[in-house]
Amino acid sequence: MERYRTRTLLLACTAAGGLLLTACGGGGAGESGKSADRDLPGLPAPAPGRGTDQYDDRRADPGHLSTFALDVDTASYDHARRTLADGRLPDPSTVRPEEFVNSFRQDYERPDGDGFSVTVDGARTGEGNWSLVRVGLATRPAGHTGARPPAALTFVVDVSGSMAEPGRLDLARKSLAVMTGRLRDEDSVALVTFSDEAETVLPMTRLDGNRDRILDAVDELEVQDSTNLGAGVEKGYETAVEGLRRGATNRVVLVSDALANTGDTDAGTILEKIAGERREHGITLFGVGVGSDYGDALMERLADRGDGHTAYVSDEAGARKVFGEQLPRHVELTARDAKAQVAFDPATVEEFRLIGYDNRRVADEDFRDDRVDGGEVGPGHTVTALYAVRTRPGAHGHLATATVRWLDPNTRDPHEETGDLETGALGDSVWSAGRGLRTTATAAYFADALRHGEHPVPGAPRIEQLVGRADDLADRSEDAELRRLAEAIRTAHRLM
Repeated sequence: MERYRTRTLLLACTAAGGLLLTACGGGGAGESGKSADRDLPGLPAPAPGRGTDQYDDRRADPGHLSTFALDVDTASYDHARRTLADGRLPDPSTVRPEEFVNSFRQDYERPDGDGFSVTVDGARTGEGNWSLVRVGLATRPAGHTGARPPAALTFVVDVSGSMAEPGRLDLARKSLAVMTGRLRDEDSVALVTFSDEAETVLPMTRLDGNRDRILDAVDELEVQDSTNLGAGVEKGYETAVEGLRRGATNRVVLVSDALANTGDTDAGTILEKIAGERREHGITLFGVGVGSDYGDALMERLADRGDGHTAYVSDEAGARKVFGEQLPRHVELTARDAKAQVAFDPATVEEFRLIGYDNRRVADEDFRDDRVDGGEVGPGHTVTALYAVRTRPGAHGHLATATVRWLDPNTRDPHEETGDLETGALGDSVWSAGRGLRTTATAAYFADALRHGEHPVPGAPRIEQLVGRADDLADRSEDAELRRLAEAIRTAHRLM
């Protein structure tokens, strides 16, 4: 996989007497619909965005820009696999291609410090002048700098009647035990449960000397009555505020099937509570979905409003992955409000389409407006965006420039990193490309098949052909995750 030159820009306003970030008022949300008022305690307000004429980047026709907030969610793919294993096709509305694509780790080059590396590559699809272009972003490896801030995690666990189904509360107990074993002595946890009412089972408690007490509280979780999700969220944030630790990563971890059926079931009210606590205290949300019947849309909206992420757990292997690997990576932040913008060269590109990220789109003019919300990303992450791109006949030269912009999590200083792609670097075929691009294409084509889109991704093979492609990929790589992907595609083919 060919790598491309990257360049970094540190952007800040210089005032007489020193370097200052200018405070600003609240602004409107971008196209993603996410809240724009991002001020957190102890941090300066972000500087207003500035025009592109102040930056050393390539000019692009406004119609050839694509902008989105970064997303590292994976719940959609894991829930689809669970649904297929139960003998059903997933609801197309729950299939988000970017979460399928981002469920697979990539071997992008890692940056030395905080921030991102940018890798851009692609290959022809064999359909007309269409290609798939992959934009890959990566943060430094987890634990690369040794120390991380302590974590203050409030686990909010659904103990309603629906959680009695195998693979729900029993799996939640095992998941919390896994997480407790991975946390450090200086970290702390609280435990809140909810059914028809919510209660704090364990206030914020440091792990040092209290691990057995925490595990005992987890073991005693029992199924009760209805699902008052609103009460659980409210009590969870109240408990998190009471145990707030300055200088720590304060996060609420919601474990639920997200099937609210009593109390405050209005999503808007619940979402506003999360947004308010995030604005005032900087407490973010990590949503973990469980259960064959699962409120996917509500959980995703809760996490988006809470500046967090979602994952889905259906078995013990998934629990170990989410609570033993993913959640620890979310404890530390390397980038706040991260957005990406891809500028396609109108001289070589006739049209393009971003695959997925439907609810993460940002207005192009808001890319450098740091009041507009982006994604929060920690160490050890890779983020992939895939585009279908139709080049002009005989096109030669510069094809695209991808830029990622983020704020330093402590100082709120903005930074940018870019990567370029030339038409001559496009591979002859997606299926003869490197393993990473083939994996990305397979996952995207699978999501496309499940969504039954009116405009299929160019070059998409028939589902029976995709089964063969996925099997070959799994056989060559001997990768367990890719074998599970191949099995899911085979099951989908049988059910279609």
